[in-house]
Amino acid sequence: MESLQTTSIPSDQAPSMKHSKRGGWTTFPFIIGAVMGLTLAAGGGSANLIVFLVTVMNIKSINATQINNIVIGCYSLFPVAGAVIADSFFSSFYVVSVFAFVSLLGLIMLTLASTIHSLRPPTCVIGSLACEAPSKLQYAVLYLALALASLGVGGTRFTLSAMGADQFNKPNEQGTFFSWYFFTLYLASAISLTAIIYVQDSVSWGLGFGIGVVANAIGLAVFLLGKRFYCHTKPKGSPFVGIARVLVAAIRKRRKLETFQSQGYFHGDNTKAISSPTESLRFFNWAALRYEDDRKSDGSYSSSWWLCTVEEVEDLKTLIKIMPLWSSGILLSTTIAIINSLAVLQALTMDRHLGPHFKIPAGSFLVFSILATALSISIIDRFLLPMWKNLTRRSLKPLQQIGIGHVINIFAMVGSALVETRRLRVVRTHHLNGQPPGSVVPMSGLWLVVPLLVIGVGEAFHFPGQVALYYQEFPTSLRSTSTAMISLLIAIGYYLSTAIIDLVRRSTGWLPDNINDGRLDYVFWLLTAIAFVNFGYYLLCTKFFKYQNTENHESEASA
Repeated sequence: MESLQTTSIPSDQAPSMKHSKRGGWTTFPFIIGAVMGLTLAAGGGSANLIVFLVTVMNIKSINATQINNIVIGCYSLFPVAGAVIADSFFSSFYVVSVFAFVSLLGLIMLTLASTIHSLRPPTCVIGSLACEAPSKLQYAVLYLALALASLGVGGTRFTLSAMGADQFNKPNEQGTFFSWYFFTLYLASAISLTAIIYVQDSVSWGLGFGIGVVANAIGLAVFLLGKRFYCHTKPKGSPFVGIARVLVAAIRKRRKLETFQSQGYFHGDNTKAISSPTESLRFFNWAALRYEDDRKSDGSYSSSWWLCTVEEVEDLKTLIKIMPLWSSGILLSTTIAIINSLAVLQALTMDRHLGPHFKIPAGSFLVFSILATALSISIIDRFLLPMWKNLTRRSLKPLQQIGIGHVINIFAMVGSALVETRRLRVVRTHHLNGQPPGSVVPMSGLWLVVPLLVIGVGEAFHFPGQVALYYQEFPTSLRSTSTAMISLLIAIGYYLSTAIIDLVRRSTGWLPDNINDGRLDYVFWLLTAIAFVNFGYYLLCTKFFKYQNTENHESEASA
């Protein structure tokens, strides 16, 4: 951890750190340590969940898959709720502390369910008709444990990222933090998908879940130890109420322009606010216009469903302007989700041996993508970004970083299509068409590693870039929510990928139960076309988008 801290701190920032009592790079090891521990814990509880449900809880495979899908969806959706709570009602510190403890309770319950005989059905042979289903009590304990674990992830994962960025003032420092945040996130996920799964499968489920309990406890303890160093931001109430007020007030005042004389714009208690709102999206400016009947009995004005501040109006405009860019990430996440799921199906049909005695589990192939992302983030942060700045005298902006990720993702789709084309050629050469689904294609599964590595490199560009963009450009009152928007993208992309696969399966013959008889390569070429069109949409969005806070912060830093 010391090496991370040392390599992350630019030398020209050292003097400013000495004069800062709270925040800054002093908080870095505490927050990153918490991210590592809590992510290891989350992975320990979810990475091998289907196998646990089938082999330990005697739940049928289809039902186990459905439960797993719900949990994955909750892991992606709950962080949005956690971020809203942090922005609206409680500080990020208390939200992370409480939900990390909730996650700890969930993992403890999973550990107990895997070790105490009364909390799980009797062991039996997988697929046997004599297997005893879980009792109502056992189901209740299982569902409660999974619910607590999901809530814990929701309240910590992206709230931690926003809180960590709050410790810094300069956009380049925030960008560096986000890079290391994602590096830690992917590294911990890779450990969960390899080491912890190995312990659960080969040693003991109780020990595997117990490792998650220990990691969660350590992560929570490290986070709490840094309390006196953190720069704490106080929530200002629900920002979404202010957004709703702008909409209502603008509609209500639309007719007043014709009959009443306005008294200027309302700024509230913000004496440093701009004199008037921007000219873009002028309809919403009406919400900040003061009229005589907005005045209270004591002669003052206050925010209400009839009158909003200029700052609230501009916050809503900022959200509207950035949402098209955000939406361009949905199909990006969708293509990645489909590639990941289909890669597992491909691996099941291929030769996965490494030497005569070791066989790579099909699900573990995704580790290559995660490792590529973690390694690429480190290289980008330590070498590519400084090199770019030295050559151009400018920092690589988030939009440029995201765009590079889009392009790399397109190459990954092409690579997947080419690998599948070769796999199908081998299938036809060895006359494996029409053979049982368990037939092994004499082609190394390591061919799948190449496109997965490319996907990982692309994620190292576009995911940190998106987090940095949303954090810097979203209204200050929505900082935690801004970083959770990535989680929402993943959730939507995951569910949309399921819908697309189902649509392709129903309308074409490309995806039969035995992919050796299908045309999976056509699916990958379809994804390539989707990624290419989506990149065009992204470029169109960037053409009409103008940085607001990023440029302001950079000008202040240079001054």
